[in-house]
Amino acid sequence: MYARSSTIAARLSSIDSGIAYLRDEVMPSMSEIEGWVGMSLMAERTSGRCIAATAWETEAAMQASRGRVQSLRGDLAQALGGQVELVEEWEIAVMHRDHPADFGACARCTWVQSDPGKIDRLIDTFKMGVLPEAEMINGFCSASLFIDRATSRAVASTVWASPEAMDNSREQTDRLRKAATGRAGANVLEVAEFELAFAHLRVPEMA
Repeated sequence: MYARSSTIAARLSSIDSGIAYLRDEVMPSMSEIEGWVGMSLMAERTSGRCIAATAWETEAAMQASRGRVQSLRGDLAQALGGQVELVEEWEIAVMHRDHPADFGACARCTWVQSDPGKIDRLIDTFKMGVLPEAEMINGFCSASLFIDRATSRAVASTVWASPEAMDNSREQTDRLRKAATGRAGANVLEVAEFELAFAHLRVPEMA
């Protein structure tokens, strides 16, 4: 399974209308593209940073979709009152769901840089070290790990039932992140927290 993430700098006043446009216009169009299996949108309402992610059955399907998705991405950016800042493509290494993410769910994303040749160690550490510990934290819903083998970069995402659950998890996940990146030999590039504004990334269990 593969994913494409698109970072859009949105106008704060346009985020809600952009989410509605994604739901009503973009989703129906995406469903017509072969190999597409779902999408999500995370929004950081203080900065306007939004990240839309689409999931694909194969790398070939993701690559074949580029032209069509580019047009839809531009339309979404316009609906959000902003512009596309970054487009990245990933291999989905891990997808694990413990509880459904309902309205009000939030996500914490951690971008990391692994040493060359150690991306598989990072995957194993996430599966065997991070997931069991995260499942024990109140409010945990799901977790995923997207990787780019060419650059040895990865982004790990955890979804929480509410802003309060995410806030309460922060100290535990900080410790967990430090321990896991140390074992995997990876450096943290950024940690960011978002509202999970749209969650239909229908990727099967991969853990």
